[in-house]
Amino acid sequence: MPAEAEDTLLPFNLPSIGKKKITAAFDGGQVSSDGGVLLLAGADRRLGLIDRLAAIVPDHRDPALITHTMADILRARVLAIACGYPDANDLDQLRRDPAFKLACGRLPDGGDDLASQPTMSRWENAPDVRTLVRMAYAMVDLWCDSHKKPPLAVTLDFDDTCDTVHGHQQFSLFNAFHDERCFMPLHVYDAGTGHCVLTVLRPGKPPDGAEVRAHVRRLVRRIRLKCPKTAITIRGDSHYGRREAMEWCEQNDVGYAFGLARNEALDRLVADRVEALSLRWETGSAEAVRGFAEARYAAKSWGVPRRVVARTEVTYKGVDTRYVVTNLATSGRRWLYDDFYCDRGRAENMIKRHKAQLASDRTSCRSPLANQMRLMLHTAAYWLMTALAGAVPPAHRLAGCEFSTLRARLLKVAVRVRETATRVRLAFAANCPDAALFRDLALLMIPRPG
Repeated sequence: MPAEAEDTLLPFNLPSIGKKKITAAFDGGQVSSDGGVLLLAGADRRLGLIDRLAAIVPDHRDPALITHTMADILRARVLAIACGYPDANDLDQLRRDPAFKLACGRLPDGGDDLASQPTMSRWENAPDVRTLVRMAYAMVDLWCDSHKKPPLAVTLDFDDTCDTVHGHQQFSLFNAFHDERCFMPLHVYDAGTGHCVLTVLRPGKPPDGAEVRAHVRRLVRRIRLKCPKTAITIRGDSHYGRREAMEWCEQNDVGYAFGLARNEALDRLVADRVEALSLRWETGSAEAVRGFAEARYAAKSWGVPRRVVARTEVTYKGVDTRYVVTNLATSGRRWLYDDFYCDRGRAENMIKRHKAQLASDRTSCRSPLANQMRLMLHTAAYWLMTALAGAVPPAHRLAGCEFSTLRARLLKVAVRVRETATRVRLAFAANCPDAALFRDLALLMIPRPG
């Protein structure tokens, strides 16, 4: 393929090898380094994610002047994020990339270029509060619909993360614990599948009881519209264990297990158990001695006593006691803490994927509405990457790997694109290390012509 006429990059020379001169130039024609974006486009078609979200955003433009539909803009933006291009500025170059154009349903040569950065930025700032709420509910509905039939039970992990800002964006606050000016967006994950159910931009402070109750109430009520008989359990650390949230869960048949901060009253309840464990450690040879206890405890603001499970560990460093408050009455102490509550830590790894591998902390807009929109775009990219990861066969060496590994091995695949009068031919690198897996995933995820 000939180089583009506006190409001004001059050729250059490289060191000779085997007495042969090496020259280089950017004249390779229609070549993309992101051939795997077609797999993500197939995952989107299977989920119906982009079209459903795009249909919610109102379009006030003159239909006669529209080149890029809402779905076109959203699809290009989300696919770029998943491929490692988190900024709208990247679209100024990617809008001509042949693989991205194919993934968005446009011909590499004959089709219009994708939307540019200014169009992306205007679109990100367009939705109002009502539109963003409807989009959030749509993502919850899509998560419910992803199950072949309503599950018998689900466990939802609530957690937040420090999203450092570099200006004075609205909602940003100084957080003394993190020693940063930040947002603290809420992330909710399905503990069974690792699916990101919801992300909500929040000010940079811990939530109070009324806020936690509001998030739990809205999410549970939306899930029950689709899955009325599904048993729901909420997990979270100590700053989600608020009285208002626990009362609402108890009144609405929702299970919970929240961390509980230490205090003198709690320590007195398990003092005998701690003393016995300390004696066992002093008289034994084990490096650590662990034990579990439970009690009925009521803080002054609670009004009613609740079940509290304590885990105590004695080592040479001293005594470490952690507490969990729960309304799960029939579960054993060890199982409740070790197997159930501690499993909540997996949500922190999922947040790391969301932030570090999909750059969801690029919330640099001044308006909180635009930043919430960005957070949802990165969540949509998380969904596509999760779908791609779930399609890898369990026995394959890439099964269960990180998003960054999937991107390097399956998305960053070189491809030459040739468009003729009757077809578009894709020529992938002959020495692609994961060619067999790529082919199998393409056959599985990309719909075949009828």
